[in-house]
Amino acid sequence: MRFIKNVRIAKGGVKYYDRVMQDGKIIANGIRFDVGKTTLKPESMGPINKIYKLMNKKPDLKFSVEGHTDSDGNDAANQTLSEGRAKVVMDKLVEMGISKDRLNSKGWGESKPIAGNDTPEGKANNRRVEFVLVK
Repeated sequence: MRFIKNVRIAKGGVKYYDRVMQDGKIIANGIRFDVGKTTLKPESMGPINKIYKLMNKKPDLKFSVEGHTDSDGNDAANQTLSEGRAKVVMDKLVEMGISKDRLNSKGWGESKPIAGNDTPEGKANNRRVEFVLVK
């Protein structure tokens, strides 16, 4: 098993633990997939490793891994895609050693956008994985 070590967070960035305790969730920017698929791109391991390290340091944390899509395609396909992507990320964390009882996965399809779907940037922001704190 390989872990990516050379990942940097911008100096002004809020650490994942502080963010999850303040906001109740982490939007893990940088988790990427092949277009229309659930296949993780290699660069996704940076943010996934950060979540793994956080969960290792804080064994009381439990997350719902939640997938989201942009509005391209039909609702049913986006729902299925978001569910599959969330499950792939959850399964990767379990494979790395996080107990399955600390994670669940859910897909929201295109139903919870955080940006407009009328620009490439907005669509990119809507294609995301969130780690929502489970209390």
